[in-house]
Amino acid sequence: MNNPIWLMSSAFDKLGLNELIEKAKIIGVQGIDLCVFRRDGTRQDHTATHLEYDSFGLEDAKRLIDQFNGASLQLSLGAFENMIGGEPEQRIKNQNHLLKLIRIAHLLGGDANNVKVGTFVGYNHELGIQENGFQKNLDEYKRVFEPIVKYAESLGVTILYENCPMEGWRSAAYTSTYNNLPGVLAARKLMYASIPSTAHGEIYDPSHDIWQHTDPAAVIAASDISRIHRIHVKTTRNLMNKGRVEWGGMYPMQQVDVTLANKAGVAQPMSDWDRHHYEAMLPGFGGTDHMDWRAFVDILQEKAFDGPFEIENEAKNSKDTGNLAATIQGYEAAVRFLSPMLWNLGADGYTFKKGEPLSISSVRQDIPIKTIGDL
Repeated sequence: MNNPIWLMSSAFDKLGLNELIEKAKIIGVQGIDLCVFRRDGTRQDHTATHLEYDSFGLEDAKRLIDQFNGASLQLSLGAFENMIGGEPEQRIKNQNHLLKLIRIAHLLGGDANNVKVGTFVGYNHELGIQENGFQKNLDEYKRVFEPIVKYAESLGVTILYENCPMEGWRSAAYTSTYNNLPGVLAARKLMYASIPSTAHGEIYDPSHDIWQHTDPAAVIAASDISRIHRIHVKTTRNLMNKGRVEWGGMYPMQQVDVTLANKAGVAQPMSDWDRHHYEAMLPGFGGTDHMDWRAFVDILQEKAFDGPFEIENEAKNSKDTGNLAATIQGYEAAVRFLSPMLWNLGADGYTFKKGEPLSISSVRQDIPIKTIGDL
């Protein structure tokens, strides 16, 4: 047992890179998944930008590797946007931004340094409302991502999809809360069959399956472990509230006329995200969640998963407080929670056996920025 524990940088959106690295050392993690969102993007939640992506060059790559090696940290990159749906102009900007991150990962050594690129796929609802809409989204995914994956493969870089359905990504006035194609295992299997390249895989986040009433350990058992490169450490407490009783656990709470809802005494969503009656949590911090972490880690170890466990802090009692100290406490608690399951016991307790530093010799030749039109 020697899986590294990383943090995802989205919770530190107010900090610069140097401060972020110092906080990572205090927390005691072994790596950072650097969020590098578009500064002009449309997302309003859980975004951060910890690299200058437009001007990043070969010398920047060398300095970044030296900085992370000096802190005994590994790294990856990610930006999570809608790549196949939404407003067409923004869609193209998101695709072009993903290509910039693939280039940066290449400059940092790519797979040779375990530097991968996280992304969403998104969903095209104009296609989705049509008959065979899900298949049409799969077809659109293949059209958009086949050249992107081929480009990443040519550069020795792997793209990773996160499985969040992005249930609050559109207004609660819409019926569906399925807004990101890889939100269920079946979709991911279909995606890999559609584009067989090994240059794409996933960041699996168990919290999204908990509120969908699906056992994450069963999902791992049914998954191709070679496709899973990262595990997001985030969990869910399902709430047994008025809304669940009235709307059920299968479908999202629906937005209806407020006057009518008040007259009927029917629960309404407080926000676009408040539709599936759950609370985002960090394991071991402030209460019991609805996930069997031991069973989940056991099946991952049984299938020889050796990648990082990345703490994604969106917890109501940590990141959402807006309090930096509480944010750090949440991360520290998650590290302590995980360490007996991931690290061996020694004289100093459960400790991580230090791995190899990032290789400066893996830094690649500089290449120009490409756009989706170039592919």
